[in-house]
Amino acid sequence: MTKIPNYKRIYMDLIDRKYPEKQAICDSILAQEKLSFMDVIRLNEIMFEKNKKEKLLRDHKYRSYDEKTIIKILKYQKENQLNNSQVANHFKMSRNTIANWKKIF
Repeated sequence: MTKIPNYKRIYMDLIDRKYPEKQAICDSILAQEKLSFMDVIRLNEIMFEKNKKEKLLRDHKYRSYDEKTIIKILKYQKENQLNNSQVANHFKMSRNTIANWKKIF
């Protein structure tokens, strides 16, 4: 049985201790009962801002996606009629990853 971190509690603690000024922005996302992977990405972008590009690139290297999130990303691609490169740029990942997912799913 795999244990999933309680992201909601983690981000609530982060906001309380380090980023109380971002409470209002994050409240709508944290109001959900369970956070999806996409919610965690949004919270991460809000909390740590995009201007630290080097750190973000390093962090993206070690991301992992669950099946539900992969299907959402592929559905987003289909609904918006995007090619693999466009989807990869939008979600900041490799276009080869998107191609592999399309073969699997």
